[in-house]
Amino acid sequence: MSTPKKVVVFDYGFGNVRSAERALARAGADVEITRDYDKAMNADGLLVPGVGAFAACMQGLKEVRGDWIVGRRLSGGRPVMGICVGMQILFARGIEHGVQTEGLDEWPGTVEPLRADIVPHMGWNTVRASAGSPLFKGLDDDARFYFVHSYAVHKWSLEVVNPVMRAPYVHWSTHGEPFVAAVENGALSATQFHPEKSGDAGAQLLTNWIGTL
Repeated sequence: MSTPKKVVVFDYGFGNVRSAERALARAGADVEITRDYDKAMNADGLLVPGVGAFAACMQGLKEVRGDWIVGRRLSGGRPVMGICVGMQILFARGIEHGVQTEGLDEWPGTVEPLRADIVPHMGWNTVRASAGSPLFKGLDDDARFYFVHSYAVHKWSLEVVNPVMRAPYVHWSTHGEPFVAAVENGALSATQFHPEKSGDAGAQLLTNWIGTL
């Protein structure tokens, strides 16, 4: 019997760490909630949750060196997954109430207000997954995931110029207009929706992620 993968849910004060812990444990991981540097660096996978404001999450992450941990893990090809605002802060910048905040800049792009009749986007929605996606393997096109957000990335602009590199899998959903719902880019994965709150579909997605660690 194989040893369960060790996953750290990074606790920097922003995110539903307990629900993420329970969902990952159900998916077969050995889970710990911590902000300890060594544990976060040495885990098989690091999950970065996030709720609330972009600027507050960035400040909280930096205060516990989370920005440095994410960067160091990714530079060594160590898997990281962001959820909700934990996905948004992976982009270059976020704009909330007219104020621009610099993100982690792992991907180019700007997190902007959703342009829709009803905001926030709260509830269940489908995702248009790219073919061949490891994260969405085994999930039907009509699988629904739980979203709660008022901001999103509307344009994907990362160009892969090295033909040896695999192009990212970019997955979309629509609320008012299309927005980036999830990304898989080498060791870095992220979802705008909450897989830990998305029932069987979310459980399958987390199981798929753990299987890549």
